[in-house]
Amino acid sequence: MMKIFYDKDADLARLAGKTVAILGYGSQGHAHALNLRDSGIDVLVGLRPESSSWAKAEAEKLKVLPLADASAAGDVVMMTLPDETMAQIYESEIAPNLKQGNYLAVAHGFNLHFGCITPPEGVSTFLVAPKGPGHIVRDLYTKGAGVPCLVAVDRDPSGDTLEVGLAYAKGIGGGRAGILETSIREETETDLFGEQAVLCGGLTALMQAGYETLVDAGYAPEMAYFECIHELKLIIDFIYEGGISNMRYTISNTAQYGDVTRGPRVIDARVREEMKRILSEIQSGQFAREWLLETQAGKPVFKALTRQGEEHPLEEVGHRLRELMPWLSERKLVDKTRN
Repeated sequence: MMKIFYDKDADLARLAGKTVAILGYGSQGHAHALNLRDSGIDVLVGLRPESSSWAKAEAEKLKVLPLADASAAGDVVMMTLPDETMAQIYESEIAPNLKQGNYLAVAHGFNLHFGCITPPEGVSTFLVAPKGPGHIVRDLYTKGAGVPCLVAVDRDPSGDTLEVGLAYAKGIGGGRAGILETSIREETETDLFGEQAVLCGGLTALMQAGYETLVDAGYAPEMAYFECIHELKLIIDFIYEGGISNMRYTISNTAQYGDVTRGPRVIDARVREEMKRILSEIQSGQFAREWLLETQAGKPVFKALTRQGEEHPLEEVGHRLRELMPWLSERKLVDKTRN
């Protein structure tokens, strides 16, 4: 059983008198910075001077400094930077400014686990990884709730790295939902697998395939969108609330029979073998090497496949249908002008 901590087990006083530097102000970075600030922690943000996020952070009354200056000013330095550029930025802007007694933190273990970053002696290193996108981390915090977080200690020369990590997780709202202790390896490998095989890769491919199957059979694209994409949120909400059994309790007997008899035909033995291969590629470091090489080459495959997805007919149909449902945009979690 994993050990789980809550607000009562974490002490924000561990961060008292310390400055927390959040490097990056994207989905996770903006949520960490704003939630910690609202928890009474001394926070500043580190960005490149040309970053479009600089004005967004300043609009929230956050102190913003260049990356190197922020790294030098922070007692706790949290890197919420893209995996593919973190090592380069670390070597040039962060490592020269770390001091003995500092704490270096990450929101995803990729660069630590695959050896892209090696913290200096005397610097404690930990991970705090919310199990949800940053926009959800911020939204739930403002509502008095929180997203469960993972915490892991990589290096502990200070002797109190876990306690500082727990305080950090509490500061962003994780203690309200639960902070689970894990390892850098476990967080990294399971996170990558979940993204690739289920949550993002597997799910989007399944939705596209379902949509295409119905449209190719002559059904209206609008019907295909509603049945294979739009209604997914309703199903996921039931599962999120009480698990798969809770979802099956709410649907019709017809739907449940189709679920339990046809689902295994879609996710069959061949799919499970492919999942094992994907996991093996992650564990061996093959995926990490592939992604870093892709980045060094200018991301040609990444850009081409992303553009292909954006041009899929279901995107146009979905955009048109969502315009008929204005309530969907009344309180958007993702507002590109602000976060």
